[in-house]
Amino acid sequence: MKEPACAQTGRHRGSRVSADRVMLALLILPSSAAAQESDADALAKQLSNPVAALISVPVQYNYDETWGEKGYRHQVNVQPVVPISISEHWNMISRTILPIVYQEDIVAGTDQAGVGDITQSLFFSPKASTKSGVVWGVGPAFLIPVGTDDLGADTWGLGPTAVVLKQDGTLTYGALINHITDVAGGSRRTNINSTFFQPFVAKGLGQGRTLSFNIESSYDWENEQWTVPVNVGYSKVSKLGNQMISYQGGVRAYLDKPRGGPDWGIRFAVTLLFPK
Repeated sequence: MKEPACAQTGRHRGSRVSADRVMLALLILPSSAAAQESDADALAKQLSNPVAALISVPVQYNYDETWGEKGYRHQVNVQPVVPISISEHWNMISRTILPIVYQEDIVAGTDQAGVGDITQSLFFSPKASTKSGVVWGVGPAFLIPVGTDDLGADTWGLGPTAVVLKQDGTLTYGALINHITDVAGGSRRTNINSTFFQPFVAKGLGQGRTLSFNIESSYDWENEQWTVPVNVGYSKVSKLGNQMISYQGGVRAYLDKPRGGPDWGIRFAVTLLFPK
């Protein structure tokens, strides 16, 4: 028995609707994927800029050896970055570093565990780059003596900090510098007179991926000694549920160091991102 014409028409209409939905899904999926990649690339580019208007919370694990004959250190740095709009044209970017440390045989035959002193930097930075595309920020840096016994300097420190960089397409390059001197302290006070200088280059690879190079050099004016690790890292921005996140892994080698200082190290980091 033949189906009624209306039934046949309904079936054909239903088939066309299903086909239209499939076609629409096929058209939307690539554009949605492209939009996600574009967002990941934009966030990766902001992460390469130390004074970007992006709230982020990096949790960075570092391992270094060998001090002396067999010394090593595990260190986790919690490093929240919070930009605050202070006027129509200016941001203040707060960058905090709180180290959590376990180390063994750095002082021969001993081990230490606890937190180190906080380094707090405040950068005052124009919201717009210069006509030539240069981004910059200046402000104070503080050493806050919260470190546990044997891991802290038991002294307050203060000095200037600055950053300058340029982002040209997928390339970011620049440098960050600070100088901190002790200004007050307790009975275990350590004399501090240290300059930190970090040139950096980052290359965006697309799909939220970045290859980065930096030299986290520091000079101890009290002991006239450089420490110069070179870091190479690879990172990727992706989405975990509704949370944007960056994963990073890398290695480092020491070009210069104090006598008995470390030879090499590794770094892994997870960064929570909170774009506006």
